[in-house]
Amino acid sequence: MPILKDKVALITGGGSGIGAATVAVFAREGATIVVADRDVSAGEAVVSSVVEQGGRALFVEVDVADAQSVSNMIAASVAAFGRLDCAFNNAGVPDRSTSLLTSDQANWDRVMATNLEGLWHCLRLEIEQMLAQGCGTIVNNASRSALVGIPTDAIYGAAKHGVVGLTRAAAVEFAGRGVRVNAVCPGLIETPLTQERFGDRLATVAANANPLGRMAQPREIAEAVAWLCSDAASFVVGVALPIDGGATAR
Repeated sequence: MPILKDKVALITGGGSGIGAATVAVFAREGATIVVADRDVSAGEAVVSSVVEQGGRALFVEVDVADAQSVSNMIAASVAAFGRLDCAFNNAGVPDRSTSLLTSDQANWDRVMATNLEGLWHCLRLEIEQMLAQGCGTIVNNASRSALVGIPTDAIYGAAKHGVVGLTRAAAVEFAGRGVRVNAVCPGLIETPLTQERFGDRLATVAANANPLGRMAQPREIAEAVAWLCSDAASFVVGVALPIDGGATAR
């Protein structure tokens, strides 16, 4: 039995990378999916792939840094499918600095607006909808940078530490009212953004990133998100799950 059969799921940043991989896994597991992204062509392509394989999916354009855009996304999701059972708050942007000292105000504002404030916009409106229904599950995409100090990710890490804080507070506040909230904390993932950030150094970085000596594939994160959203994880509340090949264990 598919673990997300008959569930309606929202995935932000669903047009590429971890988000697109999560859409594919959720579709395989029987979910009806709202794919939300700023990139219309990428998001619509992901939806087309799901539909071509017999699944149900809808694309909604969103900028999570804009509160009204997020409100419109939630409204469109519920209008289309009547409820919202699962949400994966995945949309994010990378840090454009490599040191606390070289970051500037524009970089800080950009990272915080999307990775922390944007996730907060999503989280609170998803919780409101799920409370109205009486149940729901939410997974926030944090990072290994949310669990340890990484000098090259100072601003990004600060935002992701905030994501874990929001996750834990929301988990404690709403678990007794039927809404489970958790986070995943991915390590080094093989995506175009990772290639762009590390360039020719990527192979060396990957070999030394964790005890497994490799990058994760986006699907490996997606499988964990699907499990956390499923009834199989019904007693899992408020975790910040490292998915990093053992990097934070050493």
